[in-house]
Amino acid sequence: MHVKLYYYTQDMQQTIQYKNAFVEISKFEAQGEVKEYHVMIHIANRQLTYQQQLDAIMDAYQQLIENQLRGAVAVFKRYFLSDAANQADRVVITDVSDCAKSVIQQAPLDGTKIALWVYLMTGVSSRLLESGLCEVAHGNYRHLWNGSAHNLAANSEYQTRLLFNEYIMQLMHEGCSLKDNCIRTWFFVNDIDLNYGGVVRARNQVFFTQGLTHDTHFIASTGIGGRQQDPNVLSQMDNYAIAGIQQDQVHYLYASTHLNRTSDYGVSFERGAYVDYGDRRHVFISGTASINNKGQIMYENDVEKQTHRMWENVEALLNEAECTYDDVKQMIVYLRDTADYDLVNALYKARFPNTPHVIVHAPVCRSGWLVEMECMAVKQQENAAFAPF
Repeated sequence: MHVKLYYYTQDMQQTIQYKNAFVEISKFEAQGEVKEYHVMIHIANRQLTYQQQLDAIMDAYQQLIENQLRGAVAVFKRYFLSDAANQADRVVITDVSDCAKSVIQQAPLDGTKIALWVYLMTGVSSRLLESGLCEVAHGNYRHLWNGSAHNLAANSEYQTRLLFNEYIMQLMHEGCSLKDNCIRTWFFVNDIDLNYGGVVRARNQVFFTQGLTHDTHFIASTGIGGRQQDPNVLSQMDNYAIAGIQQDQVHYLYASTHLNRTSDYGVSFERGAYVDYGDRRHVFISGTASINNKGQIMYENDVEKQTHRMWENVEALLNEAECTYDDVKQMIVYLRDTADYDLVNALYKARFPNTPHVIVHAPVCRSGWLVEMECMAVKQQENAAFAPF
């Protein structure tokens, strides 16, 4: 029997301590049928073997969905591993749920072997589609998630091109398109300093053929270091699209006082995006680093100053979506140098003690960037023009 200690840090945030794991939960519980939860599960005992740590993660998750989050279903999971070559198979065997799952080597920097982010909802139905995408449906919308897409083409450019080609076909099968329905992508690049250029070239080419340009829009995205189980996989993609969405429900974030357009330096993604529903606004902040509105790295070789500038940039994007950090439900923080963990962790604990987050080892796409973060926010609103979530 696990002993649990409960304490509330905010009205909509909670931490639960288990014997070998602890769980951070953020909640969005509006008046509508769909409630949302972001859960970060961390290991509390670093001396456990990998199998024991995986068991502790799975046990904590099971306890949650049987008790505090009864009735909620997982719509997306991401496992962060310290050694995918030796650990990923065990995750796949152990977690047989049919939601979209991403498994990536991005070692948790608290010294553990595994951490887990889970996005859950109530009042939705979920299923695996013939197209290979995972559908989460409610009302007028079908939310289409996918994780760990990969192939073994010759190099990162060809792999990324094939990933997009397959994804475009999957979307077509669901009556969707990359341009009109895809909201968010993640690219995990093995040896990013060497292989990111190929990912960029493939994405630029595919986007052009799909009508995604500087003058239309791109897609919110994170491109970050990460390794798959097979070292020959150089580019892994996770993605999220919405079927049933109207064009005027989706807006893109620029924060031009702080950031430039990514196309200025030959890359094609948006700094962020938000989606309006009748009862809430979802905000997706792309991977954001210490950059100015001329595309220059700010505060080279100073991770503390880079962290503060990164926070300022994210705050500017959130403000453009009429949100603040109080609306943020989860954060993922990427560090290039593991030696920076203690400092950055202390900064996050001081400023965001109540926001579920994980700090992992993952080099950013430019070697001068020492730290990057992404986040998701949700804010209640009433908008009669659109159907509720």
